[in-house]
Amino acid sequence: MFVVLKMLNKKTKMKNIVKILIGITTMALVACGGSGEKSNEKSSLTGNVKVDGSSTVYPITEAVAEEFRTVEPGVNVTVGVSGTGGGFKKFMRGEIDINDASRPIKSKEADACAEIGIDFVELSVAYDGLAVLVNPENDWVDYFTVEELEKIWNPDAQGKVMYWNQVREGWPNEELRLFGPGTASGTYDYFAEAICGKKVGTRGDYTASEDDHVLVQGIATDKSALGFFGLAYYEENKDKLRLVGVDNGNGVVIPTMETVSNGTYAPLSRPIFIYVSSEAAKKEEVNTFVNFYLESAPSLVSEVGYTPLQEKEYTEQRRKYNEFISK
Repeated sequence: MFVVLKMLNKKTKMKNIVKILIGITTMALVACGGSGEKSNEKSSLTGNVKVDGSSTVYPITEAVAEEFRTVEPGVNVTVGVSGTGGGFKKFMRGEIDINDASRPIKSKEADACAEIGIDFVELSVAYDGLAVLVNPENDWVDYFTVEELEKIWNPDAQGKVMYWNQVREGWPNEELRLFGPGTASGTYDYFAEAICGKKVGTRGDYTASEDDHVLVQGIATDKSALGFFGLAYYEENKDKLRLVGVDNGNGVVIPTMETVSNGTYAPLSRPIFIYVSSEAAKKEEVNTFVNFYLESAPSLVSEVGYTPLQEKEYTEQRRKYNEFISK
């Protein structure tokens, strides 16, 4: 009898233990279920966000989009590269929600938007420096003055300034081969205005591409090459290129996050932007993405090689956007 009772007690204890374990498991599943429901609620947003434009701004926007996809997997964010000018053309046709721009919108582009009733907001997202680059085997260039860059790139130099020794005495009688963004690029526009003057443009006899990787390859494989593009692409390819400082009359300055943000790397430092149309901002998925962009930019911008704005500047951009969507 004692043995039987002992066995029953063991069974009773075992049942109690099993009940306790089932209870714990149930609570854990409920907790997980609650968490899952919350997560599903968070990621229930669907739709499409279409971005295009500047190749310079692309790495920032793509980094933001990648993070956004983990938070809102139901939203399809596409980021294209057709240059700032090409992006504005799509923006004006209503083909995209957001245009990445490495320069402010031109007056003729803004007028065209107004004519067809497109309202928009310009939001600064980072600072970028324009890097001046030569091949690593180039052992004669130590720096450029702004005047020397103007002498090389001015439209009047086309067909005339063709050799390095025409730029500075003592440089070799080697052919000067130039690489740079195409005329649809905001980087081109900014460089042309900063170096050659407003509405002047540059010479046209250079290898132009909207794809910065093509420019990297061209400079990296030609000892006599000289080119320019966004600093972030240099950071990605510094093993293939040599960065050259610029003297604007106040001494030679190399572009870095610090010299770009404090303005000492002049005149080749600039803010870069995203443009959002009012119609696009009415869509919940676009509005959520833009807010996420402005919140995430301070940390993501530096990760992809750009210089973030100051926190007060991001606060101002968020205020500006909120005022825009509340009109």
